[in-house]
Amino acid sequence: MNNLPPPSNLRRDSVEQDQFLKILSRDEAIARFEAALFPRALTPTTCALADALGLALAEDVFAPVDVPPFDRSNVDGFAVRSADLVSAGEASAIELTLNDEVIACGTAPKLAVKPGSATPIATGGPLPRGADAVVMVEHTQPSGNDAIEVRRSATPGQFVSFAGSDIARGEAVLRAGTLIGAREIGMLAACGLASVAVVRKPRVAVLSTGDELVQPGEPLRPAAIFDTNGAIVAAAVTENGGDAKFLGAFPDDEVTLEAAMRDALRGFDMLILSGGTSKGAGDVSHRIVSKLGPPGIIAHGVALKPGKPLCLAVCDGKPVVILPGFPTSAMFTFHDIVAPVLRKLAGLPPRAEAQVEATAPVRVPSELGRTEFVMVSLAEGDDGLVAYPTGKGSGAITSFAQADGFLSIDALADHMPAGTRAEVKLFTPQLRVPDLVIVGSHCTGLDRVLGPLVRDGFSVRSIAVGSLGGLTAAKRGECDLAPIHLFDDKTQTYNVPFLAPGLELVRGWLRMQGFVFRKGDTRFEGKSAEKAVRAALADPSCLMVSRNQGAGTRILIDRLLNGVRPDGYSNQPKSHNAVAAAVTQDRADWGVTIAPVARAAGLGFIPLTEEHYDFAVVSARKDRPAVQALLRSLASQETRDALTEAGFTPA
Repeated sequence: MNNLPPPSNLRRDSVEQDQFLKILSRDEAIARFEAALFPRALTPTTCALADALGLALAEDVFAPVDVPPFDRSNVDGFAVRSADLVSAGEASAIELTLNDEVIACGTAPKLAVKPGSATPIATGGPLPRGADAVVMVEHTQPSGNDAIEVRRSATPGQFVSFAGSDIARGEAVLRAGTLIGAREIGMLAACGLASVAVVRKPRVAVLSTGDELVQPGEPLRPAAIFDTNGAIVAAAVTENGGDAKFLGAFPDDEVTLEAAMRDALRGFDMLILSGGTSKGAGDVSHRIVSKLGPPGIIAHGVALKPGKPLCLAVCDGKPVVILPGFPTSAMFTFHDIVAPVLRKLAGLPPRAEAQVEATAPVRVPSELGRTEFVMVSLAEGDDGLVAYPTGKGSGAITSFAQADGFLSIDALADHMPAGTRAEVKLFTPQLRVPDLVIVGSHCTGLDRVLGPLVRDGFSVRSIAVGSLGGLTAAKRGECDLAPIHLFDDKTQTYNVPFLAPGLELVRGWLRMQGFVFRKGDTRFEGKSAEKAVRAALADPSCLMVSRNQGAGTRILIDRLLNGVRPDGYSNQPKSHNAVAAAVTQDRADWGVTIAPVARAAGLGFIPLTEEHYDFAVVSARKDRPAVQALLRSLASQETRDALTEAGFTPA
């Protein structure tokens, strides 16, 4: 009896033993740990672009400029009017007179390309007024000193990257939470940004405990072991977005260890120890934690093998983790339970595998004789992962930055057939298949709707292919919804007549389409839309800029022109921003775009019609959490106010 401890010590030991023996399931331990830590605001900081590598964006980044800022040539060749080369062929050469200038990178064109003429242009050179295509120098022959012969026809937009075709001004270039790599830095640099708001790396103190530990490089005394956990844990913290500081190994002395732990919590955001978490007499780490601040220990003992002695705690808002002493157990529990929390604190996405299988939904052309690597964005289709090619041309930084990985096409194949199952090699192991996939017409208003979803933790992928392309993807089950703005002449209504079985319409917003021109142009200033169009068509020197086939705006333009094809009609960029850029930069005199874009570009604007930008939702996917979140965002007052501020009228 005299060997029994005092009653107070008996009670204390009993509580500690009971606490350890209350083994939690893995899921419950994680749920309790995260509930004690989140939600919490991430710590933002601003850093130079060169220092942003490996960090997570703290806020959405919107493009302050169009990229490219002007229509530019993709090849060395000649800027031409495609209409001049309609009849060109091997047996019928077309001769074009060369204009007296050569357009190089950084050279602003001075001369317009008139019918029957061409201007030499280098790769990256800005397209001159009047030109709507480029022919490669290899496809021409000199004809004297001042002319060339062309034996191939040219299509509008051939070898041309239109202004804003890569990144449109006002577009959400990167979302908060995006891990910044070399590709993302390239995108930010392309937008002219020298600094960026990032999530500060959590400062993590790493301690090892145990009388038996010796640091690598020191003599190994009898019964001692080298401290492997300190180096492993610190490296794993760094790999997962933390700023690790190894503070050394401490003996199993409660007073010394408590002082070290308190110092660490004062100077760091997180504390990770290894060892001292079991129920032996020398294991003191978990006894100290209960004195470091509320709520204290969240879980002590988890149903894992290996990893049962894991201790999870939160002390005054800071996570404290005591990993098992054996390195295998320590690493298993760190990567399974601790790393996801650390990455969340750093604003980083979860880890994923480095290779996946996916289906190519469309035919992907390739060049015989070359092994081709096709960059793709991944989305969840009805039958598994879908790999959308992301190509916008070789000069587009987003083709690389927005891709999740790449698939390869053999040199002996000239294409990959639609429906092919292929291995996609990922650029990073942090792939997260989007919770919401949007394919269709893009609008800067869409960014206002998606912002709340991203803040709530949903990942979103938006692929701009135009209204008709979006409807096709929705019918095939390759997306959750398709934004559309299509006018039906028969019913005089928007969008509803274009829906197929299995699709239903959700109203979005109204946006004013209008006739745009440079302010001060007396041909249009102060006129109605009808009179402005008549003035444009009456002036042979008045050059328009049109839009691409399949765009809702192109349908409006064709109705407006009523069969007339004025000069510039074949100039068909694929975005509202490119139209505004063409008019602003005097490469065209008028076009049709939406009011917010015209306002941002400082152009004159004559309202034409208020079109409906709506969503064709795949009925079978409507109950998905991300789709429901989008519908809630559309209906929220916050989003409606943001749309109104941006120049749209919520439905």
